Amino acid sequence: MRGKLAMLVFDTRRSLDFGVAEEWLKSLAGGGFYFDKVSRIAFDDSDGIVGAINDGRENYANLLVVCPSRMEQTLKKFISGVCAAQFDSVGILRCEVNVFMVFSDVANRLTAKDIIDVLNARYSVKYARTFIRFVGAPYSVINDAVGEVKALCRENNAPEVLFNLEENYGDFRMEIVYSDVTPKMLLDKAISMLVAALGDYVYALEDITLARQLVRLLKLRRMKLGIAESFTGGGVGKRIVDVAGASEVYFEGLNTYSNEAKMQRLGVKELTLKQCGAVSAETASQMATGLISTGNCDVGISTTGIAGPASDNTAKPVGLAYIGVAVGEDVAVYKFNFVGDRNKITETAINQALFLAYKRLK
Repeated sequence: MRGKLAMLVFDTRRSLDFGVAEEWLKSLAGGGFYFDKVSRIAFDDSDGIVGAINDGRENYANLLVVCPSRMEQTLKKFISGVCAAQFDSVGILRCEVNVFMVFSDVANRLTAKDIIDVLNARYSVKYARTFIRFVGAPYSVINDAVGEVKALCRENNAPEVLFNLEENYGDFRMEIVYSDVTPKMLLDKAISMLVAALGDYVYALEDITLARQLVRLLKLRRMKLGIAESFTGGGVGKRIVDVAGASEVYFEGLNTYSNEAKMQRLGVKELTLKQCGAVSAETASQMATGLISTGNCDVGISTTGIAGPASDNTAKPVGLAYIGVAVGEDVAVYKFNFVGDRNKITETAINQALFLAYKRLK
């Protein structure tokens, strides 16, 4: 029995860059199509090239060929010869085996949608997708939730719902792929089960960034945001500024890295810094309060912590962080012990700061 889909990746190096191929893997997975096999072949391995193409033609119903543009004519000539068919203008050869050719170094005429349309027509099925975005959920919770949905599909003899999960420093993007024959009631129940299992970790039921969702909520509440950062170095503010229309809700961002800046710009008490330290719940609280006290902000976010690689001349560990969120006069401070290198600790803290602000306003 033929496999459904295989990918052949050609390059000039023995040590191949797989980044472009990964993008095609993700794009086709979004349409409900997964690769049975992925092969990497060096450009100068002529025997390997011939063997890979023949294996693909004999054992798979569809081939995606990823190659540098300079290989186009050579590969098309060989593949057209063995398949007794020609490529069309966008790079599709249709016969017993469909072959799709895309390039790793130039813009492609052929898109993932083109390929998905051909595959949908061949297998008489169409796929759709929906999303859940969430922050900080343990993998055990995610895996249990996905397992329950798959069990629900089996119990109802329904097509399996497929999952693509991406994580970016604790910020998760779950893509849920389902076929057009999946019963709507079952799909609705599956989504409800996932949302219930993930609970307070969820911030959106659509494919939207965390920062954009927070900006949207601030606009809805007609609130202004101020941010005071220490160890995150302006990263939280940059995420907000990257959202189009953020100027409607973003009043200011302060990078108060030194103790002097915390005192002068935010009114953090010198006694607090001496007794509790810059990395403390008390300092995070006063930083957030200092933003609100100007009367220009309705919401204040503060971050203070130790990103590493070394500690701050105290006994406090690398990864310790405090995030404050003030809404009016109400201030909440959250303690974290992040793990990883300096970049991972900082980026994870940025995501948590945005998420905590969203949760306080929701």
